[in-house]
Amino acid sequence: MALLITDECINCDACISECPNNAIYEPDQEWSYSDETVLSGTVTTPSGNEVDADAENEPLSDEFYFIVADKCTECKGFHDKPQCASVCPVDCCVPDEDHEETEEQLLEKKVWLHGE
Repeated sequence: MALLITDECINCDACISECPNNAIYEPDQEWSYSDETVLSGTVTTPSGNEVDADAENEPLSDEFYFIVADKCTECKGFHDKPQCASVCPVDCCVPDEDHEETEEQLLEKKVWLHGE
């Protein structure tokens, strides 16, 4: 499943550079599916929604760092464990119960994001 950042986040910035999918954003930052991925133009997300990959989307939080679930692969295909959770000093990068996915689905999402 994807991860999320809880409201215990201290906005330390440790997680953002660790994410191989560029799925973590600063508070109040707009985001897009195309950020640091091969996605461009109209695409269908792993959850089945059609979106403009280049469109800037509203921030998911204006107070804490946040993870875009459609871009989070738990680092599958890159690392043995989620890197954000490994470096978080307050353990606020946790599994997102609303986005359960199998390892196979996470690896398919990695290919969707990076074409590899």
